[in-house]
Amino acid sequence: MVKTSQKNNLITVLFAVILLVSCDSKRVFDSYVSVPSGIWEIDSTLVFNFSVEDTLARRNLFINLRNNSHYPFSNLFLVTKLKLPSGEQIVDTLEYEMADVTGQFLGKGFSEIKENKLFYKESITFPSSGKYSLSIAQAMRKNGDAEGIAPLEGITDVGFRIEKIEQ
Repeated sequence: MVKTSQKNNLITVLFAVILLVSCDSKRVFDSYVSVPSGIWEIDSTLVFNFSVEDTLARRNLFINLRNNSHYPFSNLFLVTKLKLPSGEQIVDTLEYEMADVTGQFLGKGFSEIKENKLFYKESITFPSSGKYSLSIAQAMRKNGDAEGIAPLEGITDVGFRIEKIEQ
């Protein structure tokens, strides 16, 4: 009797998880890479490969970051390279706020881990169909230093997401 009840509870939980995941109607692409031990080395570039078929629809692109309380800064600099099927690359240097003026981390989460959904490109169309890749590297520096910060602690996961724009 107890085994049947536990089995039914497990099936109900699995069904609920599948339902929640499938309800993400905006998602076109969504992937995360874990940063080993929450330490992002200066020479560690994270790569996301994806394909584009629809060149007419507008999309929003996001960089998703998970950080923990070991992250020592209030901002984050990233260098991105978006490689198009033609071989052309679009390089951007980006700065994101990670904490407010009181030092409280931004992002969502009730635990030590905060998840940040950061705009990368807004309302874009891809110029051609085919295989794309996005590489992301951290570019943190201390004021006045040319050398990058290695290792950068506190970033546990980096993700890339493409969303449909609802009309």
